[in-house]
Parts: sequence; C-alpha cells; structure tokens
Amino acid sequence: MTGATLMRGRPLADDLRARTSERLDVLRNRGVKPTLGTVLMSDDEADEAFMDRKHDSCEEVGISTKRIDVPPDAPAEELYRAVERLGADEDVTALFVQVPLPEHVDERAVRNRVPPEKDVDCFAPVNVGRLVIGSPRVIPATPAAVLRLLAAYDVETEGRDVVIVGRNTAICKPLANLLLARGSGGDATVTVCHTATTDLPAKTRDAEILVTAAGAPRLIDESMVSTGVSVVDISVNRVETDDDKGYELVGDVDFEGVREKASAITPVPGGVGPLTLELILRNVVDVTARQA
Repeated sequence: MTGATLMRGRPLADDLRARTSERLDVLRNRGVKPTLGTVLMSDDEADEAFMDRKHDSCEEVGISTKRIDVPPDAPAEELYRAVERLGADEDVTALFVQVPLPEHVDERAVRNRVPPEKDVDCFAPVNVGRLVIGSPRVIPATPAAVLRLLAAYDVETEGRDVVIVGRNTAICKPLANLLLARGSGGDATVTVCHTATTDLPAKTRDAEILVTAAGAPRLIDESMVSTGVSVVDISVNRVETDDDKGYELVGDVDFEGVREKASAITPVPGGVGPLTLELILRNVVDVTARQA
C-alpha cells in the first residue's frame, strides 16, 4: 500500500496563528500585555533550538518574553529560584519550563513552584489533576497538537485501538488521558508502551493509531505496524550523517518504510512541531485572558 496521507501541521498552524493574532489584538485594546516567561536548564541542541523558536514565535505575534537559561550542571536550587522569580513577577502572565530536566533536579519540586494560573503547558500538579479528572484548565500543547492533527485529517479516535510508545509526563501521560476521555477526540482504547514493555512489536502491530514520543531514532519499522495504521511521530531526533550538513532530523518511525503500510503519517519535521508552537501561543493568550 502506497500513498499514505501526510498529516502536515503547517496549514493548521497558519490558521491558528491568524486566530491567535485576533485575540491578542482584543487583549491589547483592553490594555492587557501577555508576557511569557521561560526557563531552560539544558545544553541539548534540540532543547535550545525549540526554546529559540518559542521566543521567535512570540516576537512575531507581539508577545513579550522573559527568558532564564540555567547551566545544566548548576545546583538545583538555582533552577528553583528562577522558576520562583518568574512566578512572582507581576509582568509575567504565562510560565513555561522546558523538560526533561537534569537528573539531579527534583521535577516535582519544580512543578510545585509553577503558579497554576500562569501554567502554560499543564505542568503544575493541580492542573495535571484537573486534566486527569476531565476538567482541564489548560491542555498541554503537544498532546493538543496530536488531537488536532487527527481531527483535521479525519482520523477517528472513538472505539479505536491507540498505542502510545513512551510514558513521559510532559506528553505521553496527558495524551493518554485525553484519548481516554469521553467525547470528541477521545473514547479510544489506549495502550501505553515503555522501556519495560515486553514484545513491543506485538503491541504496535495491534494499533489502529500509533503515537510515538520515545526519542529513539527509527525505533519503529514497517514490520512493527499493520496495514492501514495512522501514525503520529512526535519525536525529532538528531542523528549524525556523513554529508556536508553532518546530521539529519528523524523521528521514532522509519518514515520511508512505514509510510508504505500506513493510511496516514506525520512527516518529521513538519508534522506535530509547527502546530505545537502555535498552541503554546494560544495557551499564553488563554491564561493571560483568564487572569485579566
């Protein structure tokens, strides 16, 4: 089977950008100034690049930003103070902390320091709890991007078998809860796979919808999927190459092989990423408007 539909995020992102800009104009006319505060404690090139794109996107639409970069080998207390400082800053209306964090940092301690009303990516514990019980204050941008892509390309979730490869707290666990929820974009039967899963290929072959966020380049090949599957590859992995560029960006899925069997698949890059950035901007507007 060839000719899988490419689920591209850019057209959806462009439409969302236009609507976000309109809402920003309304806030500005009321004298409200959205400002995003960000904290990065990583020297990973992908993390740094993603944070740069967040700030560039904010500048493009006129959202002010305040950025604190903490060296990854700094004491955890330095990160805690940075989050507290932005949380207490009256000019900062929205707060984002880049994850994953270094191993010596207690992620729970960071989450507890994010004011729920400024939380732009469902990071604060109370907001995570609200999402789990089906009454979200804010929906994290990447899971929201996955659901929007599936809906835009007419991939039905109700009654479908969804397999998520990865169990991180920023993407996979919130996404699993959203897919389980009653109503549009939910009502799926969800299996979450991880490093302790036995016989991963058997699980992924059962998927009607496969979502990956494992951060493992080309982990999933064509032998691990069934014909007609819809595939959303969230990961963007940097792998070294012998050409002049020296690297390429690939997903968790072996794109060329899997697309031969899939009915729909996201390209990497160009799938989830563009829409995620726009949904962060939308969430900045949402939390700012709620405070105003």
